[in-house]
Amino acid sequence: MDFSTVLPFSRPSFSTSATQAQPFKPWNHRTSLPTRSLCHKMYVPGYGVSPEKRAANHLHDFFNFIAVKIVVAQLQRYNREAYQELMEFLERNSLNDGDKFCEKLMRESPRHKKLALRIMEVRSAYCKDDFEWEHLSSLSSKMMNEYNTRLMRDYVLETSCLEQGK
Repeated sequence: MDFSTVLPFSRPSFSTSATQAQPFKPWNHRTSLPTRSLCHKMYVPGYGVSPEKRAANHLHDFFNFIAVKIVVAQLQRYNREAYQELMEFLERNSLNDGDKFCEKLMRESPRHKKLALRIMEVRSAYCKDDFEWEHLSSLSSKMMNEYNTRLMRDYVLETSCLEQGK
Protein backbone atom coordinates (compact mmCIF):
# COMPACT_ATOMS: atom_id res chain seq x y z
CA MET A 1 0.00 0.00 0.00
CA ASP A 2 1.35 3.43 -0.90
CA PHE A 3 1.33 5.59 2.23
CA SER A 4 1.08 8.87 0.30
CA THR A 5 -2.57 8.02 -0.41
CA VAL A 6 -4.83 7.71 2.59
CA LEU A 7 -8.37 6.56 2.02
CA PRO A 8 -11.00 7.89 4.41
CA PHE A 9 -12.37 5.40 6.92
CA SER A 10 -9.63 2.86 6.08
CA ARG A 11 -7.39 1.33 8.69
CA PRO A 12 -3.69 2.02 8.17
CA SER A 13 -1.59 -0.86 6.96
CA PHE A 14 1.63 -1.47 8.82
CA SER A 15 3.26 -3.62 6.16
CA THR A 16 5.97 -2.01 4.10
CA SER A 17 6.28 -2.21 0.37
CA ALA A 18 9.53 -2.63 -1.53
CA THR A 19 8.55 0.23 -3.85
CA GLN A 20 7.88 2.65 -0.99
CA ALA A 21 10.01 5.78 -1.40
CA GLN A 22 9.35 7.45 1.95
CA PRO A 23 9.67 6.01 5.43
CA PHE A 24 6.53 5.11 7.38
CA LYS A 25 5.08 8.17 9.20
CA PRO A 26 2.12 7.11 11.34
CA TRP A 27 1.14 10.72 12.16
CA ASN A 28 0.21 11.25 8.49
CA HIS A 29 -2.53 8.63 8.66
CA ARG A 30 -6.10 9.39 9.52
CA THR A 31 -7.26 6.99 12.20
CA SER A 32 -10.62 8.59 12.99
CA LEU A 33 -13.50 10.21 11.14
CA PRO A 34 -12.71 13.30 9.07
CA THR A 35 -12.75 16.54 11.01
CA ARG A 36 -14.65 19.70 10.13
CA SER A 37 -11.45 21.29 8.83
CA LEU A 38 -11.58 18.94 5.82
CA CYS A 39 -15.10 20.07 4.91
CA HIS A 40 -15.50 22.61 2.14
CA LYS A 41 -18.15 24.59 4.01
CA MET A 42 -17.74 26.85 7.00
CA TYR A 43 -18.47 25.45 10.41
CA VAL A 44 -21.03 27.68 12.09
CA PRO A 45 -21.24 27.24 15.86
CA GLY A 46 -24.71 27.73 17.17
CA TYR A 47 -27.57 26.37 19.16
CA GLY A 48 -27.71 22.91 17.66
CA VAL A 49 -29.44 23.95 14.43
CA SER A 50 -27.98 25.04 11.14
CA PRO A 51 -28.26 28.64 9.94
CA GLU A 52 -30.42 27.35 7.10
CA LYS A 53 -32.83 25.79 9.60
CA ARG A 54 -33.02 29.06 11.54
CA ALA A 55 -33.64 30.98 8.31
CA ALA A 56 -36.32 28.47 7.32
CA ASN A 57 -38.06 29.03 10.67
CA HIS A 58 -37.98 32.79 10.11
CA LEU A 59 -39.30 32.38 6.57
CA HIS A 60 -42.08 30.12 7.83
CA ASP A 61 -43.23 32.84 10.23
CA PHE A 62 -42.82 35.44 7.49
CA PHE A 63 -45.04 33.41 5.13
CA ASN A 64 -47.67 33.34 7.87
CA PHE A 65 -47.41 37.13 8.20
CA ILE A 66 -47.81 37.53 4.42
CA ALA A 67 -50.77 35.14 4.38
CA VAL A 68 -52.51 37.11 7.15
CA LYS A 69 -52.00 40.34 5.19
CA ILE A 70 -53.44 38.72 2.04
CA VAL A 71 -56.44 37.27 3.88
CA VAL A 72 -57.11 40.58 5.67
CA ALA A 73 -57.08 42.42 2.33
CA GLN A 74 -59.45 39.85 0.81
CA LEU A 75 -61.83 39.98 3.78
CA GLN A 76 -61.82 43.77 3.83
CA ARG A 77 -63.31 43.76 0.34
CA TYR A 78 -65.61 40.75 0.51
CA ASN A 79 -66.56 39.94 4.12
CA ARG A 80 -66.51 42.91 6.49
CA GLU A 81 -67.73 40.87 9.47
CA ALA A 82 -64.93 38.27 9.19
CA TYR A 83 -62.49 41.13 8.56
CA GLN A 84 -63.52 42.77 11.82
CA GLU A 85 -63.22 39.50 13.76
CA LEU A 86 -59.73 38.84 12.38
CA MET A 87 -58.61 42.40 13.12
CA GLU A 88 -59.82 42.09 16.72
CA PHE A 89 -57.96 38.80 17.05
CA LEU A 90 -54.82 40.41 15.61
CA GLU A 91 -54.96 43.15 18.24
CA ARG A 92 -54.89 40.54 21.00
CA ASN A 93 -52.38 38.07 19.50
CA SER A 94 -48.86 38.34 18.14
CA LEU A 95 -47.85 37.23 14.66
CA ASN A 96 -44.26 36.50 15.77
CA ASP A 97 -44.87 32.74 15.81
CA GLY A 98 -47.04 31.78 12.86
CA ASP A 99 -47.95 28.33 14.12
CA LYS A 100 -48.99 29.52 17.59
CA PHE A 101 -51.02 32.28 15.97
CA CYS A 102 -52.91 29.75 13.82
CA GLU A 103 -53.37 27.38 16.78
CA LYS A 104 -54.96 30.14 18.87
CA LEU A 105 -57.07 31.31 15.95
CA MET A 106 -58.39 27.76 15.35
CA ARG A 107 -59.43 27.42 18.99
CA GLU A 108 -61.15 30.81 19.20
CA SER A 109 -64.41 29.80 17.51
CA PRO A 110 -65.71 27.84 14.50
CA ARG A 111 -65.66 31.02 12.40
CA HIS A 112 -62.08 31.71 13.45
CA LYS A 113 -61.16 28.13 12.61
CA LYS A 114 -62.18 28.78 9.02
CA LEU A 115 -59.99 31.90 8.98
CA ALA A 116 -57.04 29.90 10.32
CA LEU A 117 -57.51 27.24 7.67
CA ARG A 118 -57.62 29.95 5.01
CA ILE A 119 -54.42 31.53 6.34
CA MET A 120 -52.64 28.14 6.34
CA GLU A 121 -53.84 27.49 2.78
CA VAL A 122 -52.61 30.89 1.60
CA ARG A 123 -49.20 30.63 3.30
CA SER A 124 -48.63 27.21 1.74
CA ALA A 125 -49.67 28.39 -1.73
CA TYR A 126 -47.55 31.55 -1.44
CA CYS A 127 -44.49 29.53 -0.42
CA LYS A 128 -44.91 26.96 -3.20
CA ASP A 129 -46.11 29.11 -6.09
CA ASP A 130 -45.52 32.82 -5.57
CA PHE A 131 -42.36 33.33 -3.51
CA GLU A 132 -39.38 33.98 -5.78
CA TRP A 133 -36.59 31.92 -4.22
CA GLU A 134 -33.99 32.82 -6.86
CA HIS A 135 -34.77 36.51 -6.40
CA LEU A 136 -34.29 36.10 -2.64
CA SER A 137 -30.89 34.53 -3.17
CA SER A 138 -29.68 37.19 -5.59
CA LEU A 139 -31.04 40.05 -3.46
CA SER A 140 -29.43 38.66 -0.31
CA SER A 141 -26.09 38.31 -2.03
CA LYS A 142 -26.31 41.75 -3.63
CA MET A 143 -27.28 43.43 -0.36
CA MET A 144 -24.47 41.68 1.54
CA ASN A 145 -21.88 42.73 -1.03
CA GLU A 146 -23.11 46.33 -1.15
CA TYR A 147 -23.20 46.62 2.64
CA ASN A 148 -19.74 45.07 3.05
CA THR A 149 -18.32 47.38 0.39
CA ARG A 150 -19.88 50.45 2.01
CA LEU A 151 -18.60 49.50 5.46
CA MET A 152 -15.09 48.85 4.17
CA ARG A 153 -15.10 52.10 2.19
CA ASP A 154 -16.28 54.07 5.22
CA TYR A 155 -13.62 52.46 7.39
CA VAL A 156 -10.86 53.28 4.89
CA LEU A 157 -12.07 56.88 4.66
CA GLU A 158 -12.16 57.20 8.46
CA THR A 159 -8.72 55.71 8.97
CA SER A 160 -7.12 57.64 6.11
CA CYS A 161 -8.49 60.94 7.49
CA LEU A 162 -7.01 60.11 10.91
CA GLU A 163 -3.64 59.40 9.33
CA GLN A 164 -3.69 62.69 7.39
CA GLY A 165 -4.50 64.72 10.52
CA LYS A 166 -1.42 63.50 12.41
